[in-house]
Amino acid sequence: MLLLLLLQVSASCLWLGSSEVVTSFESSCPQFFFRETPPNEAIEPESPAWICQRYKNQYYFATLYDRNRRIPVYSAYIYQPGPGKRPKTWLVEPQLMGPTYPKTMEKEWTLLNYFNVSLDQLSKSQAILQDYKNLTGLNRGHLNPNGHHGDSSSRTATFTLTNIVPQDEKLNGGAWNNYEQQTMIRKTKGCNTTYVVVGAVPGNNYIAKGRVNKPSYLWSSACCEVDTNHRKAWAVIAENDKNEVQLLTLGELEDVLTQLYGRDQISLFDSDCPRE
Repeated sequence: MLLLLLLQVSASCLWLGSSEVVTSFESSCPQFFFRETPPNEAIEPESPAWICQRYKNQYYFATLYDRNRRIPVYSAYIYQPGPGKRPKTWLVEPQLMGPTYPKTMEKEWTLLNYFNVSLDQLSKSQAILQDYKNLTGLNRGHLNPNGHHGDSSSRTATFTLTNIVPQDEKLNGGAWNNYEQQTMIRKTKGCNTTYVVVGAVPGNNYIAKGRVNKPSYLWSSACCEVDTNHRKAWAVIAENDKNEVQLLTLGELEDVLTQLYGRDQISLFDSDCPRE
């Protein structure tokens, strides 16, 4: 019994050394943010989890997760679109249950059958597949879309329930999709590297018997490095019950989000990214 306890403690220490649910993005996966600078604390929820999204032992993007509302606050990634198939398998984040669990995203089925995890235990830490079944007028809306990635593993990594929110189905398949697939292509012409932070503002409604928040707004922002001396930025916001996307400057979006959250001034990127 003592040996088993020691092994469990040892395993816990190993996971904490390089866990996926981390203490800060700056120390663990800063590469997904322009100048390695994540959004400031004004956008953080009461019970945050910083996730370096890991699949097959590689980090693909970063997500700030709201444990209470069971939705992401934002996901940050580098825009690298390419051809490929849309994944079908949905994954979850084991480490939201604790540091002794796998540090790479897994299927619910795998955790239930091989890691002695109950569905009740998993559901306390995050949204599960059951929460998104039988939706009416809503889709599983990606923050970080699979179409903005160029290979199979990076696209699969976006299919984690920690990267999606209940999104209006007309918006998801209409104006928001047009922004992701068409506007981004136009806007990123001439960019060497484009950093993206896309997020969701919590709303007053919930799905799954109050378990998962339905955001009131979705937004996306981008900072593009044209060369070492030139950068450009843009942003959009959409109400989550209208098929309409509003194009903004980065500064305008930060001001709108500051009003919606009612906190200190929100900053999404390093100050070298243009706000006008």
